[in-house]
Amino acid sequence: MSKLSDATRNKLKSISTATVATALFKRGFRIQMIQDVRPLSVDQPTLVGEAFTLRYMPAREDLNKIDVFRDRSHPQRKAIEDCPPGAVLVMDSRKDARAASAGAILVTRLMKRGCAGVVTDGGFRDSAEIARLGFPAYHHRPSAPTNLTLHQAIDINVPIGCGDAPVFPGDVILGDADGVIVIPAHLADEIADETFEMTAFEDFVTEEVQNGRGIFGLYPATEEKTLADFAAWRKRNSR
Repeated sequence: MSKLSDATRNKLKSISTATVATALFKRGFRIQMIQDVRPLSVDQPTLVGEAFTLRYMPAREDLNKIDVFRDRSHPQRKAIEDCPPGAVLVMDSRKDARAASAGAILVTRLMKRGCAGVVTDGGFRDSAEIARLGFPAYHHRPSAPTNLTLHQAIDINVPIGCGDAPVFPGDVILGDADGVIVIPAHLADEIADETFEMTAFEDFVTEEVQNGRGIFGLYPATEEKTLADFAAWRKRNSR
């Protein structure tokens, strides 16, 4: 797994998924947003880290009994212990929240191991407890039944689909209040640099609009005055 630089990680923590979505759209990427997932807590930190993946398939009852958890190589348990510090565990639960992808104990273990966060297109059990951890976690909805009910963990760190978005191991995951977006690994530094600049401009525009300025010529910046005003704003605000 390629290591995300501290500079890129820190830039992305200050950038919205909306801004990244625009930058990816300009490059032809249209399905990078993971659909129908939401943060468990409105107060959780921004999620940034490389993807480490777990794939579930439909459970076959004779292979998915409760005693499978005695096996230390069980893919779900192994993923919890193998997900690298700073990485995000991203789970393909087939967009099926009728059974949980994981619960509070496993998510707490990820947090204690220094992982950056966790995402599933299914559901978590113990969702209120997870929400209180202060750990970036995203799911579709709460789900009490054990994963074994419907999901059979089958693969670790392979390409997956999560909420209709393609996720390759090492892709960069960004999550905020709007949801979770997947940045192809080879574009991470480039996207971070561009969106960092975009964010500065959008902050300038927001301030101008709040002060009563109209958007024509301002957003997008089609007038020279806008560029001059932006340059002066950056200097005043050390941006």
